[in-house]
Amino acid sequence: MIKILDNEENFEEEVDKDLVLLYFYADWCGACQTMQKVIENVTQCDVLKINVDDFHMVAKEYEVMSIPTMYLLKKGEAVARKVGALSKTELLDWISSYQK
Repeated sequence: MIKILDNEENFEEEVDKDLVLLYFYADWCGACQTMQKVIENVTQCDVLKINVDDFHMVAKEYEVMSIPTMYLLKKGEAVARKVGALSKTELLDWISSYQK
């Protein structure tokens, strides 16, 4: 399921799951627009989209310096990070490698 972070108060609840992909993006970012089509194919885990312009404190907490940036979280703990656009295959393979 893909969700868009709409307030910081429910952030902890959204990420406290088996496997969650945090997707940091901005509407004006060309690479993020390309990644949007790839993100739509993710079915192995929940996806939480975080607009860095709206939630700069969350982006700061995760040390997001470039977008798109993606984190995989298990039970709320970051286990992996990718920066930059990925192909559909790269993204799905990366997520699959953390499903166990």
